[in-house]
Amino acid sequence: MTFPGVVEACDGQYAASLVGVPNVRVVGPTRSQAIDALKEELEHRVARGELLSLDPEMIGASSLAGKYEADPT
Repeated sequence: MTFPGVVEACDGQYAASLVGVPNVRVVGPTRSQAIDALKEELEHRVARGELLSLDPEMIGASSLAGKYEADPT
C-alpha cells in the first residue's frame, strides 16, 4: 500500500507529511531522514490501530444516478 506524501524545506530542516493528513508530520535534518521518520511514524500508527478504506454513503443529486435504471416508465 502506498500513501502520498510531501517533503519541503523548512528553516534549514525538512518537514515530511502525508497529503491530506496534517497531523501526520515529522521534521528531520535531511530530506532522507525526514522521509524515513515519516515512514516510521506511519508504521507506528498502523500498528496501533486498524487501517480502513471507507466508502461513504452518497448524499445529494449524485446519489440518484442509476436509481431508476430498471424502471420502464
